[in-house]
Amino acid sequence: MRYYLIAGEASGDLHASHLIRSLIKEDEEAQFRFIGGDNMSAAADNRGTCSQHYKDIAYMGFVPVMMHLSTIFKAMKRCKEDIMEYKPDCVIFVDYAGFNLNIAKYLRKKINNSELQTKLFYYISPKIWAWKEYRIKNFKRDIDAMFSILPFETEFFEQKHNYPIHYIGNPTADEIRKWKEENPFWQTERETSQPTIALLPGSRKQEIKDNMPAMLEAVKGIEGYRIIVAGAPGIDADYYSRFSDYKHRNFTILFGQTHDILNSATAALVTSGTATLETSLFDVPQVVCYKTPVPHLIRWAFNNIIKCPYISLVNLIAGKEVVPELFAERFSVANIRKALTDILPGGAGRKTMLEGYKEVQRRLGDTPAPDNAAKEMKRILKGE
Repeated sequence: MRYYLIAGEASGDLHASHLIRSLIKEDEEAQFRFIGGDNMSAAADNRGTCSQHYKDIAYMGFVPVMMHLSTIFKAMKRCKEDIMEYKPDCVIFVDYAGFNLNIAKYLRKKINNSELQTKLFYYISPKIWAWKEYRIKNFKRDIDAMFSILPFETEFFEQKHNYPIHYIGNPTADEIRKWKEENPFWQTERETSQPTIALLPGSRKQEIKDNMPAMLEAVKGIEGYRIIVAGAPGIDADYYSRFSDYKHRNFTILFGQTHDILNSATAALVTSGTATLETSLFDVPQVVCYKTPVPHLIRWAFNNIIKCPYISLVNLIAGKEVVPELFAERFSVANIRKALTDILPGGAGRKTMLEGYKEVQRRLGDTPAPDNAAKEMKRILKGE
């Protein structure tokens, strides 16, 4: 079969690459065309072609998007034309809602007018349960099947909006489970290495700029620990070096070794995102730190507009506060240091947090998400 995938950012490229490998296992004749990145190209190998690299359309935030609207519209136009020419058996959208839902709406019209025969699948739902819930109408109208990687999304889509979806497991849990299998001595690393506090200050320059100085200031004065920063892909080491001269203690930065860093860490300061989930899966107690502009306004918006009770995946999956979330007006060096001290060995909150992690891991399950998705997609495409 012919598959067309659209991933608009680095995380989508990674998740889609795993799905491509699983689809190849299920479908020996699978062929791919996609908007994506190097991971997807490597996974597809000689079975696929990248029509556009995601870096050409990966603009996040209101201002960057507005500044590059013409580029984004041109990319959408090329994508629509490319799909109509390729005529895939299915189109798989990976997160990246603004771009993908526009394409899905266009393709649904073409399908309804009998100009195209294809199935429209969504792999990894956009977070409409937190923001822009009205987009549920787009999914109901345009998408044939939704494949979710977060267990609490089942309640949101099926119970609240009467829209059946497939929970297929969590790719992050899969990746860490596989890493542990390939590193059989992982459990002894934390016991034998020097006590470590890991800093994961985000994946974008603005996040790093906002969060890393406060994180470094918070660990200043906590003796006996080495400080290791998990460098983000695509960010030069020189960008981090500016923080080493800003009255903070020394730190080591490592790139491409996040799992190794977490494996040896005693505790962590983490900017919200997938990293909070990764940290919990390594049983590393953490403090979620996220600096925001106009903090009191953000707090008001979070309490009155945003539709979810937490910002970290750990708490959202658990359905309760397992890890402290220091954002908006709660973000301060003093609060970060206090919360960190509480989860270091001997701290009052460490054992409770580790118990909370067990519930998160139970809810995620232990089934391989890409394999489950590929099997279900194949079943739907065959009309079973």
